[in-house]
Amino acid sequence: MDTADHKKRKALNGNRGAIGQGNTRDRNATSVSPDQQELAEVCAQFADVCDYFSRQSMDLPANVLDDIGRVSKLSIPDRIAAMKRLNQDLMEYLHDVGQDSRIRQ
Repeated sequence: MDTADHKKRKALNGNRGAIGQGNTRDRNATSVSPDQQELAEVCAQFADVCDYFSRQSMDLPANVLDDIGRVSKLSIPDRIAAMKRLNQDLMEYLHDVGQDSRIRQ
């Protein structure tokens, strides 16, 4: 991972470390199934990425907006897979756009 990618990931996570690590707000829910907990974690990661886009005054890509509307209709395992894919798509988009670009879609 190059320095720019590392900085983006760090900015996305604030003081929490690497993406998906140390996310205590989701780990406190002990009364939910492992699938529900994993879904909560990937959704929290998505929220973090969306927050980063917002702070950078960037719009989410149109395909992500289209896909996110369909996720709620999926089963929990399929939602987890879809959210992971959306998170990956957004990280790749950020990489492609570049750290200093302010492209608005």
